[in-house]
Amino acid sequence: MLTWMKKLLAGSAVALAIGATGVMATSTAFAEEAKPAVAAAVAAVAAAPALVPNKADTAWMMVCTALVLLMTLPGLALFYGGLTRSKNILSICMQCFMVFSLITVLWAIYGYSFAFTEGGPFIGGLDRLFLAGMTPDSVAATFSKGVVIPEYVFMAFQAVFATITCCLIIGSFAERAKFSAILVFMIIWFTFSYVPIAHMVWFWPGPDDIKDAASLEAITARAGWLWQKGVLDFAGGTVVHINAAIAGLVGSYVIGKRVGYGKEAMKPHNLVYVMAGAALLWFGWFGFNAGSALEANGSAALAFVNTYLATAAAVLGWSVAEWVLKGKPSMLGAASGCVAGLVAITPAAGFVGPMGALIIGVFAGVVCLWGVTGLKKILGSDDSLDVFGVHGVGGISGALLTGVFADPALGGTGIWDYVANAAAADYSIASQLWIQAQGVLTTLIWSGVVSFIAFKLIDMVIGLRVKEDEEREGLDISSHGEAAYES
Repeated sequence: MLTWMKKLLAGSAVALAIGATGVMATSTAFAEEAKPAVAAAVAAVAAAPALVPNKADTAWMMVCTALVLLMTLPGLALFYGGLTRSKNILSICMQCFMVFSLITVLWAIYGYSFAFTEGGPFIGGLDRLFLAGMTPDSVAATFSKGVVIPEYVFMAFQAVFATITCCLIIGSFAERAKFSAILVFMIIWFTFSYVPIAHMVWFWPGPDDIKDAASLEAITARAGWLWQKGVLDFAGGTVVHINAAIAGLVGSYVIGKRVGYGKEAMKPHNLVYVMAGAALLWFGWFGFNAGSALEANGSAALAFVNTYLATAAAVLGWSVAEWVLKGKPSMLGAASGCVAGLVAITPAAGFVGPMGALIIGVFAGVVCLWGVTGLKKILGSDDSLDVFGVHGVGGISGALLTGVFADPALGGTGIWDYVANAAAADYSIASQLWIQAQGVLTTLIWSGVVSFIAFKLIDMVIGLRVKEDEEREGLDISSHGEAAYES
């Protein structure tokens, strides 16, 4: 145990040291450039009356934060746990608990600062390290001029997004990875993949200082790289699902297939857990998507309805397709279709109309069924719990279809013009599709490269997978010394 802890701490220290060096170098490069903008912002804030958060918005966002937490604990833990064999359910639950807690702490120490403060186009700054300077009176911008929420609430809401993203990855190499290796990988991947991509896609200074075309250009220039390009990702198609899915797929290749894969039966051991977990994910996802409006307003209502409709459509799409292809609709298929619909509507939730959401849902149910069957065979991976087949395929589909159904002519909201304070008059599906594709490709490449390097480094230092006899015994006993079911 002592040796294990030493290796874990050593690996963590190396990862954090590398991360701190890279981030500080990046932040320093932009420090001089940012000073005039920061000075101007400080002067403007001093001159303007202080904005006070609306109590309804604050309460709504705290509820949404709790709902997203529920998605991981116990939602994802039950969903993943039911999909494993009975000898590995506790290992999945323990991984979810520990990764959730680890990323929460790292988010407070440095993740939030590097993701959601101003620095450069690829990474934020040092202003909120250890949450320095944040008080109950600190506020964060929303998507409406003159509307703010407490920064503590915004920080916590974004924290639970980071935690579930990391927990999604473990499904790809379930039942054979070392617990210590998983924890060290999460530290490295969170630092070098999740945080930069969250900054690139979601960070901007807010709309309050936008008065004309010049100020809009100045504000946009201070935003994340993909935000500047105009990538639409309402709640995490790129940041969460594609980001996690490609990391999991890379891990399934590097770690290797489970012992007996393709020769022994590896069926889900408890479909009741799978159904309960999927239902909890659906319930919590209302906070995930509707909460991403950052206000209790019409945009949140649209995201709420779209989450409801797309998911139901995806359940039907997957189940009917499975019925036609296999002769019987399964509970596993319905639950998987539920998650596929949730994934696909995530980037589109606040941008498309209800009929667009239904189409996205049906398409996701069918294409993700192919993702976990036909595509999985083509890739030749042992993606244990089909993370890439559902989250990767669903996330890519949703991100691209956002560019189609956000068109006002198809019932979408279009692109908001903060100068005119109205939806932009022109919308090009072709142009937005290309922008969306850039977001997808950037995420796939960035996360894939970071993941491959991280897995290889960990394998060289402490090893990635348990011994064969430990894998056959089951990770519940061999890694944690306990069993879910006592005979």
